[in-house]
Amino acid sequence: MKRLALLALVLVVGSTCAVARADTFTVVPTPVTPLAPDVTATQSPLPYSQLLGLWQQAGAQYGVPWSVLAAINKVESNFGRNMGPSSAGAIGWMQFMPATWMEWGVDANGDGVADPWNATDAIFSAARYLAGAGASTDLYRAVFAYNHADWYVNEVLQLAQLYQGGSDTVAFTLDRMQQNLDAARKAVVAASTRLAKAGATLRRLQAGLRKTVLLSDRLALEPGVARAASARDAATARLASARRALAAAQKASAAASFAPAVSTLLAGPSYSSGYVFPVGGGAGLVSASHTHHDYPAVDIAAPLGSPVYALADAVVERAWTYADPSCGIGLTIDTPNGQTWTYCHLAVLDPAVVPGARLSSGQQVGLVGATGDASGPHLHLQLQPPDAWPQQEAWFQSFAGTAFTWNDEADGGATRTPAIVTAAADAAISVPAAAASPGRVFAVVPSSPPPVVLFSRG
Repeated sequence: MKRLALLALVLVVGSTCAVARADTFTVVPTPVTPLAPDVTATQSPLPYSQLLGLWQQAGAQYGVPWSVLAAINKVESNFGRNMGPSSAGAIGWMQFMPATWMEWGVDANGDGVADPWNATDAIFSAARYLAGAGASTDLYRAVFAYNHADWYVNEVLQLAQLYQGGSDTVAFTLDRMQQNLDAARKAVVAASTRLAKAGATLRRLQAGLRKTVLLSDRLALEPGVARAASARDAATARLASARRALAAAQKASAAASFAPAVSTLLAGPSYSSGYVFPVGGGAGLVSASHTHHDYPAVDIAAPLGSPVYALADAVVERAWTYADPSCGIGLTIDTPNGQTWTYCHLAVLDPAVVPGARLSSGQQVGLVGATGDASGPHLHLQLQPPDAWPQQEAWFQSFAGTAFTWNDEADGGATRTPAIVTAAADAAISVPAAAASPGRVFAVVPSSPPPVVLFSRG
């Protein structure tokens, strides 16, 4: 049987989740030639009408609600905008692990290749998997088999209920809201970064000018200072414009954000035990550790630009918009119970956050960044003085599994690893073996390192 290699990818190993090793793949006995490993490049999203048709057709064929397929598609790959590989090696439109795709992947579009990066193949394969996991009798259990986390099941089913209960355009209306918000937040972060660089350049040149004694040297430096001041002013104007666009996007989505599923989708504030979790985005994107590297504090990892909220009613004690070498951009607030909290490493502060300002619980105070001494985007949160661990407080722990996941537990991770799992004995989920499909769709070709996984035409 002739086999033609179509795609190649680097297999990612070492995740805490059930990660397929090279020896879990069936090696195609005939030679295959790998192509350039660029199959995970971002692709343009499909038109909404085409996606809706795929969800509905796959759902009808396998007896799975189309809205559940839509919700999984949204949570897993953001409708095809982020197709991995994840840190566990999950790939494609519906984020299958390669070993699972080998068993459950189908060539739904009839082109001879079962391809997880093809929307038709991936969506029909996900429906097939869910049907095999018992979706017709226990939808919760089937979705749990897809990803072993209660927060994941709740998020998917809440979104599905929202999609199913509205018109066919509800999913896409919410998607546009989210995309507009994300774009506006990123624009504010980018504008703030440009302003910080422009301001630093201006301050450096002004300091040099002040130290200059000779008039001729001053005259030579002044044009550069003037240009830097103009660049700073332009960056200030761009940031103001970006902030206005973000405020408009937030206003446009405010009415929809009262539904829990939508609030998570739009990274709205989460409330529990009289507090608000300080970073929006939900358990799929936000994580924290039980410990901190050197003193009582917590680092809350989240995507760059995620909204940061006041954890309770508070008064701003201090706020700084220029990055401190250690803490970066941040603020210190006093809460009514006598506690003092410091937030560090923000990308930007909201304009209303100034010393003496009164903040309401859940009010946005800025966006997650990596300013100061930070190895990646996160919010550093600590008490002042830092004599207690924030993550040991009852209110903080009440958000585990809803507003964030623990990233130092077996099922946690700084980045969620969405992945369909096979057989899942560790969670007592039994998924029937898939019916044999014509041809193997994966092959492992030995290489030094890592192994290369190839698709083949059957």
